Amino acid sequence: MFRVAFAVLLAVHALIHLLGVAKGFGLAPIPALRIPISRPVAALWLVAAVVLLAAVGARFAAPRWFWAIGAVGLVVSQGVIVASWGDARFGTIANVLLLAAVVHGAFAWGPFGLRAEYTRLVGDGVARAAGAPPTTVVTEADLAPLPSAVQRYLRFVGVVGRPRPVGFRARMTGRIRASATAPWMPFEAQQVNFYNPPRRYFWMEATRGGLAVDGLHAYGESDASMRVRLLSMFPVVDRRGADMMRTETVTILNDMAIFAPAALLDPAIRWRALDASRVEATYTNGPHTIRAVLVFDDAGALVDFWSDDRPALSEDGRSTVPQRWSTPLRAYQPMGPLRLATRGEGRYAPAAGSYAYLELEVLEVITEPIARLDVR
Repeated sequence: MFRVAFAVLLAVHALIHLLGVAKGFGLAPIPALRIPISRPVAALWLVAAVVLLAAVGARFAAPRWFWAIGAVGLVVSQGVIVASWGDARFGTIANVLLLAAVVHGAFAWGPFGLRAEYTRLVGDGVARAAGAPPTTVVTEADLAPLPSAVQRYLRFVGVVGRPRPVGFRARMTGRIRASATAPWMPFEAQQVNFYNPPRRYFWMEATRGGLAVDGLHAYGESDASMRVRLLSMFPVVDRRGADMMRTETVTILNDMAIFAPAALLDPAIRWRALDASRVEATYTNGPHTIRAVLVFDDAGALVDFWSDDRPALSEDGRSTVPQRWSTPLRAYQPMGPLRLATRGEGRYAPAAGSYAYLELEVLEVITEPIARLDVR
């Protein structure tokens, strides 16, 4: 609603500039404009109108470019307003609102925000992965050393005969909240992971109370971070360091199990069967070793994953609280050549009782070819 209202205001503001065009070129008498307008200045009034209308269109059709187009329109518009200040000064009010939208757009879509960093990180990862040697195809012999429950799962999802993944790209939608009592925030997200070495980049756009909330998780060689910003500009959460790296190493293993199951063949994972349906995985990446339990149903599908090595974030975003983390899964559907879970939850289990902080639906998973893993 706000976006539409702002677009209408900006369109009206743009069309008002045509009054200056009409007066400067003598197309019609404009009594409201008493200060003379020369033809060159009238041409600038026309340029301002055209660029501002282009910004209105970009707001919907090409939001990535709205801030840049809007900035040009703002400069030209304010220039002609200053030239006719006595008649046009109230147009500055609309330009102040446009300035706020341009600044927000520069952070949301331009070079200053988390989205731009996500795009750069993914681009760098694609470039590295594209130069890697071709991967081998998964065979039954590759499955033989694994616990029988993991073997059944890999056959269930269909990895045999497919290349080992060098990474994946996923698109998701759902809702998320900071605690059991916090309000839910609807979100859309995309994520790109790479393997050998493991990297994870997760980008989320959410809304809370009608305001935009951006989130970026980045897992690199020696550091992991989680940053959340209100209106793309104001930090709400900013965490990084060794504790965050260990926490996100659990997520790396979880992603392997859910989005790229053939990655579970990684020799960095040690397996221990607990019973017919449960196995413990111990995964090491650099100095970080974490453990998780994978639970499978009778058909072979992975139905739960839990770990005590991924603590919850406190509601103020400044510390962590030890709690069991789990991701129950359901609704397996074809995703390209594989059959993957398309619905799931993220849950924590404090003493007061387990609760879901994340509910998601997986819309797309792409594991090959690598050229398609780039951000869109």
